[in-house]
Amino acid sequence: MTKFFDNIIEIFTNTKYLFEMLNGLKMTFIISVGAAVLGLLLGTLVAIITLSRSENKLMMIPRAICKVYVTIIRGTPMALQLFIMAFVVFAIRGFPQIVTAIIAFGINSGAYVAENIRAGILSVDIGQTEAGLSLGLSRGTTMMKIVIPQAIKNVIPAIGNELIALIKETSIVSMIGMKDLNMAAQVIGGGNNLATYFAPMLVAALFYLAIVYTLTFAIKRIEKRLRASDKR
Repeated sequence: MTKFFDNIIEIFTNTKYLFEMLNGLKMTFIISVGAAVLGLLLGTLVAIITLSRSENKLMMIPRAICKVYVTIIRGTPMALQLFIMAFVVFAIRGFPQIVTAIIAFGINSGAYVAENIRAGILSVDIGQTEAGLSLGLSRGTTMMKIVIPQAIKNVIPAIGNELIALIKETSIVSMIGMKDLNMAAQVIGGGNNLATYFAPMLVAALFYLAIVYTLTFAIKRIEKRLRASDKR
């Protein structure tokens, strides 16, 4: 047990080990933030297109594409999607792996965000849309200025859960050879000694826990702020 704690202390005091862990943490952070932004933008767009009531027959094509996209992405494993992106779609010599990872996780996250936002939009009272249209606003303006802001407020907890899941899912990028936080812990703990291997994995787990706790705290603060604004 003493050796186990000594190994943990060594990770934080040994410059080489600490640098390895921080580099892995940086990679995890970049992929998570990039994928979260892409997923939020893509998910919002897909949700709007899916709920579009335009009678234009040309709109039927993007609506159908969006529905197929959501069905396929939500129905297949993230690891499989990552492999396809890394070894099929972007199997180009010299193409940055980090970009591949951001795109793969962003597309995956977008499907779940789309469903969350779609549910949020449907939860907004239809009277809000009718009020906007009665004021002379177009359907698109009503959606962007009245409905979506209220929908976002309703789905913040669900979006927050998706972001937390996304951060934890990025740990599989080590499967395509990327050195994220999880891979850094594996490299440091390489060997047959259980205590030696377990110590860096525990440190990595603490880093993940700190990130998730911080994000959870921020989301709760945002929810509290929005509830306070509703009471005014």
